[in-house]
Amino acid sequence: MKPDFDKGNGLLSVILQDDSTGQVLMNGFMNEAAYEKTVEENVVWFYSRSKERLWKKGETSGHIQVVRSMALDCDADALLIQVDPKGPTCHLGTQSCFGDDHFSLQTLSRIVERKVDNPEEGSYTKYLTEEGIDKILKKCGEEMTEVVIAAKNNDSQELINETSDLFYHMLVLLKHQGVSLKEVEENLESRHGQTLSYKVRGDIEEW
Repeated sequence: MKPDFDKGNGLLSVILQDDSTGQVLMNGFMNEAAYEKTVEENVVWFYSRSKERLWKKGETSGHIQVVRSMALDCDADALLIQVDPKGPTCHLGTQSCFGDDHFSLQTLSRIVERKVDNPEEGSYTKYLTEEGIDKILKKCGEEMTEVVIAAKNNDSQELINETSDLFYHMLVLLKHQGVSLKEVEENLESRHGQTLSYKVRGDIEEW
């Protein structure tokens, strides 16, 4: 299908959605020229109705929107673009123009990545990464032990707290090793619907 620009008087309604988290980021409009530049450059361009010109999302802030996939609706007059946002999408500084009430492991992963790439004085993430792999692994092991203890004590709130700590330290580990949470998700997705298994005492059992 090709976009039908005639229905909207030369414009398509465009929704940007975070490819990693599923969070809806913003709504904008494209004319045919903006659509073609988006396809050509693989970053999102819009048409400003107020300024009557093309503009690249993030041209001032640097928070460009890298295209991961695009899909037209059934009438070909609205476009959904899955993006990798390089910073907050909204001009107010929030991740989404619809508010920042959506939090996920991907959100935390982006925070960890930002703190590793841009170390802040006094940051615990900075401390961990500077100490190196042995310290990170030690903390992951300690947090896993705390998860086990919380479960054995049948303490639900403590289990939630310790699992949260474990997830954070695992994300630091992934970043340190150059592995993204998205890659882990894709690996899990590739197994979806398949027979999953793991080894226990030499026997293969269902996962």
